[in-house]
Amino acid sequence: MILAFGACFKCNLWQYTLPVKSLDKPSHSVVFIYFLHRLFPVCYSCISLFSGVYVLGKYAQKKIREIQEREATEYIAQARRQFHFESNQRTCNMTVLSMLPPLREAIISQLNSESLTALLKTKPDNKLEIWEDLKIISFTRTIVAIYSTSMLVVLLRVQLNIIGGYLYLDNSTGKSGTTVVAPPDVQQQYLSSIQHLLGDGLTALMTVVKKAVQNSLGSLSLKQSLSVLELEQQLSWIRAEVEAGSERSLSWYMLADDENALTDQACGLTENDVMTIRLLNETRDMLDSPDFTTVLNACLNRGFSRLLDNLAEFFRQPPSDSAPSSFPDSLSAVSLPLAKIIPIINGQINTICSETPSHFVQDLLMNDQVKEFAANVYETFSMPQELQK
Repeated sequence: MILAFGACFKCNLWQYTLPVKSLDKPSHSVVFIYFLHRLFPVCYSCISLFSGVYVLGKYAQKKIREIQEREATEYIAQARRQFHFESNQRTCNMTVLSMLPPLREAIISQLNSESLTALLKTKPDNKLEIWEDLKIISFTRTIVAIYSTSMLVVLLRVQLNIIGGYLYLDNSTGKSGTTVVAPPDVQQQYLSSIQHLLGDGLTALMTVVKKAVQNSLGSLSLKQSLSVLELEQQLSWIRAEVEAGSERSLSWYMLADDENALTDQACGLTENDVMTIRLLNETRDMLDSPDFTTVLNACLNRGFSRLLDNLAEFFRQPPSDSAPSSFPDSLSAVSLPLAKIIPIINGQINTICSETPSHFVQDLLMNDQVKEFAANVYETFSMPQELQK
């Protein structure tokens, strides 16, 4: 049986063995098989490589589209936020201008120099005493006007940009059901805190400034002549006493202490009350920051500089052929008696607290440091993570 199978296998093996014609002349089939055996791995690798490149290209195109779409979305959002910010700054400017008339009236009502001027026209026996009172009141109300106007500009920049930032967030996320931070009732309640600057804060500021004016100018005779440079020195002494000699910081005159009507309530605070307290606390943190102090000082410096520029116009001598053209530029060349300076400085409040954009107000509204500070405040409170605090 085994022998038979071997014989059969041998027969079949020889039957299917390829004929070998010659070793030095291989057939085309053998060559083809040989090269196919050698090139197949290379072809397979190339096909795999091209397939990988194709898939990678498709993936890269998808990622590029996603990046482009994300960048377009971010650009639109940034443009929308920039537009909202610029609109908010115009609102700030209009609000400041609308607040200046009541501020001026509040100052004049408490520092009424007009009544003293009317008394002087009647030639009373105590004329000198009235002039002394007029001297103190005229300087006090002009200096208070500079302080309060500068405070109003910077405070409203803080408040309206905090509100503006939250409004941007509310408009961006309000449709998703997120709690609205600044509903209209909260806005009204929060912005009403500006009344402290027009009320108790203004009265306290007047007291401090009046004391500083009395210490600086009280001993000066009405006949004593002063130049613009000497007036500048007097104003510097007054500012030093108001800003450094007071027990209170300037921020106190703008915003009441924590013990206000809302936080005094032991219970019964509504959700809007809580939101308002949160905004007030955030505002107080901004007022106590070094950046705010720097910006306010810049506004005060510009305000007093503008006041001196206005006063200098009254100290210029009329041009003449004998005097050189550069002579009026010397701030110490011309002096005026204090009695003549009083009416000039008394009327400056109408320029400082003018509802029409004067040079004084425009200097404050267009100040670069004020603009940059406003942008930083808006940027801080328009970021989405503020909702998570």
